Amino acid sequence: MTKIIKDNITIDYIVRSTWLSIQKMYNEEASTFNSTMSGAFTLLSIDPKKGTPSSSLGPKMGIAPTSLSRVLNELEKQNLIERISSKEDKRSIIICLTEEGLKMRDISKKYVKEFHNTIENEIPKDKLDVFYDVIGKINEIIIKKRHKKK
Repeated sequence: MTKIIKDNITIDYIVRSTWLSIQKMYNEEASTFNSTMSGAFTLLSIDPKKGTPSSSLGPKMGIAPTSLSRVLNELEKQNLIERISSKEDKRSIIICLTEEGLKMRDISKKYVKEFHNTIENEIPKDKLDVFYDVIGKINEIIIKKRHKKK
């Protein structure tokens, strides 16, 4: 990145614009399967064998319950998930993948891995290691800043 870009653009702008580009790429791919990136991410976040309690899915994905509810309703309409009452606690709902949901999850997983492999093939390992270190440090700073406010 050139010095001009670094001097005029904030880190959060770079991270956000990069994420939006990734999100657009994933949404374009997901649309060929009548899906969205949010739907694919949700399928990837559900345990394929045991399912995942609905109460832990939102926090696991970092999204608000209302947003998650919309995505789950759409996935259920498409017959990709089903909601099952927990055997231990009938008040708790487990989100499980249907056979079709498992297939879509595999497609999503394949596409995410392909993108990851493309990045690993295009960017030298030493630079990726620095990237991971920097992103990790940024997350630590954010967590520290949040804890100071409490």
